[in-house]
Amino acid sequence: MAVLVTGGAGYIGSHACVALIQSGHNIVVLDNLSNSCRASLEQVSEITGVKFPVVIDDVNDRAALDRLFTAYQIDAVMHFAGMKAVGESCELPLTYYRNNVAGTLTLCEAMKDYGVRTLIFSSSATVYGEPLSNPITEDFPVHATNPYGQSKVMVEQVLHDLVQADALAAVPFWNIAILRYFNPVGAHASGKIGEDPLGIPNNLLPFISLVAVGKLKELSVFGGSYPTPDGTGVRDYIHVMDLAEGHVKALDKLTDEKTSSGCHTWNLGTGNGYSVLEMVSAFEAASGRPIPYKIVDCRPGDIAECWADPSKAESELGWKATRGLMEMMEDTWRWQSQNPNGFSK
Repeated sequence: MAVLVTGGAGYIGSHACVALIQSGHNIVVLDNLSNSCRASLEQVSEITGVKFPVVIDDVNDRAALDRLFTAYQIDAVMHFAGMKAVGESCELPLTYYRNNVAGTLTLCEAMKDYGVRTLIFSSSATVYGEPLSNPITEDFPVHATNPYGQSKVMVEQVLHDLVQADALAAVPFWNIAILRYFNPVGAHASGKIGEDPLGIPNNLLPFISLVAVGKLKELSVFGGSYPTPDGTGVRDYIHVMDLAEGHVKALDKLTDEKTSSGCHTWNLGTGNGYSVLEMVSAFEAASGRPIPYKIVDCRPGDIAECWADPSKAESELGWKATRGLMEMMEDTWRWQSQNPNGFSK
């Protein structure tokens, strides 16, 4: 299939590009490079041995989407082009709603006009807000606690409404997967691509790894008095390549002739929760480097703990995370130690 990967130069998108190519698909990448760089895509080509079209433009630009869908025959879309930092979203809610919600609306309008019915949407466990219990299943209520999570809730509602409208049509159009994933970490085993945030990282593991290579003095641990075993937040961390392979499995499922059109939701996680301090300890073991840290105030919108029940994805997609915590740490350290400046050589 020919798959449009929006946000394909980003952390998760670039790893999904590798997984798609290695599964035999053709790809076209759309990215505005606002939080990524083209070098990641050059590395994807080096890993896979495949060259592919790259369009530098924005999903909010309808004219750009018209040019893209006219130039390329697209069969399906994987939509990663979204901003993703919880704390930043509390400071810049308009920016998050403009990019994450309005951008998806523009993309869906273009898909409809050009007859592209298959969409895999990058959602997030943040849609569950503060869960009443753990592990979290897909039928838990959604009630995000921050604008980032709320932007995902809004888009999910739009996608469900599109499918609901299909019920009135003679021939249903939309075939959609909503993938709610938990906390992607790690890097490709080659060490050629990984997470390379601009400025001070918003996510835990890039922060830890930059401390390990001496780029940052110490780790700020946001909150030390949560009702968890060591007082720090607990999350379900999933290797980014497991996550990428989950997207390919979802694409396979949507395009299976036995799958009915509609909107399908799956959690992508490991089913295990690790605290911030457990992650620090694991990274120290993998890297052989000490990670100094200090406990600071928790961030607005953060929650104490969450982890997935991924059994639905295993039973319906035939997908299960196979890479453990130490592999996540070792692959992260390989990427960061070989590329201390990220993609900036």
